Amino acid sequence: MEKTWPSRTNASPFTSLHLSSKPNTTTTPRQKSKNTSEFPPKSRFRSTPSSSSSSSSSCPSTSSSSNLRRDFSALPYDVLAQIAANFTHPTLQAASLVCRAWGDALKPLREAMLFLQWGKRFKHGRGGVKRNVEKALESFLKGAARGSTLAMVDAGLVYWEMGRKEEAMSLYGRAAGLGDRAGQCNLGISYLRAEPPNPKEAVKWLKQASISGHIRAQYQLALCLHQGHGVEQNLPQAARWYLKAAEGGYVRAMYNTSLCYSFGEGLVQNHRQARKWMKRAADRGHSKAQFEHGLGLFSQIHGQEGEKMKAVVYLELAHRAGEAAAAHVKNVILQQLSATLRDRVMSLADNWHALPSSR
Repeated sequence: MEKTWPSRTNASPFTSLHLSSKPNTTTTPRQKSKNTSEFPPKSRFRSTPSSSSSSSSSCPSTSSSSNLRRDFSALPYDVLAQIAANFTHPTLQAASLVCRAWGDALKPLREAMLFLQWGKRFKHGRGGVKRNVEKALESFLKGAARGSTLAMVDAGLVYWEMGRKEEAMSLYGRAAGLGDRAGQCNLGISYLRAEPPNPKEAVKWLKQASISGHIRAQYQLALCLHQGHGVEQNLPQAARWYLKAAEGGYVRAMYNTSLCYSFGEGLVQNHRQARKWMKRAADRGHSKAQFEHGLGLFSQIHGQEGEKMKAVVYLELAHRAGEAAAAHVKNVILQQLSATLRDRVMSLADNWHALPSSR
């Protein structure tokens, strides 16, 4: 089972949380729905405007210093399809309008977007259709057959949930080979969870996705570097990737970044930064961070009721999320508050909402 913080020979005062069995509470190696459509275009096409005599069906052309002209409509269809394989729907639509040749070449990918949309409807029971995983998989596979890496990743996810891991990894591999960051991340995590695991291959794909900016891959790569799993242990590099993922909004990375600053592992010890990242993780629903942030507030209390109330709110949230040890400290503080303030604290906890984040 993966942990948010590698085990330590000299045990720290903070026990680490096991990674949830699902991203956003699923073991399936993939970020949840909002991440599935975040793939930016991998290449940008620049061209000078066509001359006024050009026909409406021709593509733009560029001129080099040697005055040679290159007509983009001459791009082979298969090359253009590979370049656009991980385009999102809006980007694909825009590319299709560049010229007639591109519109024709990208027609299969536009069809793939329709199958992808229907697949999501069937998978989640949305858009007036009943949930049907088999139909969802069928739609995703049709989209994958037309070259969409987004559909490949979604089909791989369904296969993984079915326990058909080899088929899932095959689809992740196809998407990864076409430069899809989610496909690279999922393939890397799949290698970590394979029987037997292949950590070296996992690190290779996680690093590619991390360099491209995939925050879950950055967090997973940081864990591998921290644990020396599939790569030589490197605490400064691990801390760097934790921080990168934390800045991208990944909650578990925020928590681990706080611990790096607190213990001086890979980063210069800085308690102010440690408190900052612990609070950010707590405000986004990380139960362990809520407990530890509540403890931190409690240790700084100097008779101020406002600070006591804040501490109780975080400890109450942590307790509700399963941190049993938070209850004792919370009750100690509650005894110091009036009945009115105790009611107010419980009301604040009841109406608390986590800030948006990636899990």
